Amino acid sequence: MNNNLYLLAAMLFVALLAMPAVSAADETTTDGEATQADDNINTVEAAKWNAKGYIAIGAGLAVGLAGIGTGLAQSNIGSAAVGAVAEDDKNFTNGLIFTAIPETVVIFGLVISALLIFVMGA
Repeated sequence: MNNNLYLLAAMLFVALLAMPAVSAADETTTDGEATQADDNINTVEAAKWNAKGYIAIGAGLAVGLAGIGTGLAQSNIGSAAVGAVAEDDKNFTNGLIFTAIPETVVIFGLVISALLIFVMGA
């Protein structure tokens, strides 16, 4: 199951990188062919929209992977904190602080995704 997930992720990555910015000229000349200037303008527009799609994918990955990493970290920290509090009630504050520390990773991921969308995507 795990190998299939890695294979699917690799296939998606290769497919995204292999997509060319293809344009289709809308306007034609008198003989029915598109001019070079029209083709260049359409190619630039297609590349801009393609870049915006990659920015959105990057923003989603920033939040998603940060959330997964934080969840994995907090699962171990939370169980250790519960064990420490069960032994001594004075460890509650330390356990709460150690459980909250990985949340900063998600906040950083959210900030990075906001920067990607609002600064790079503008």
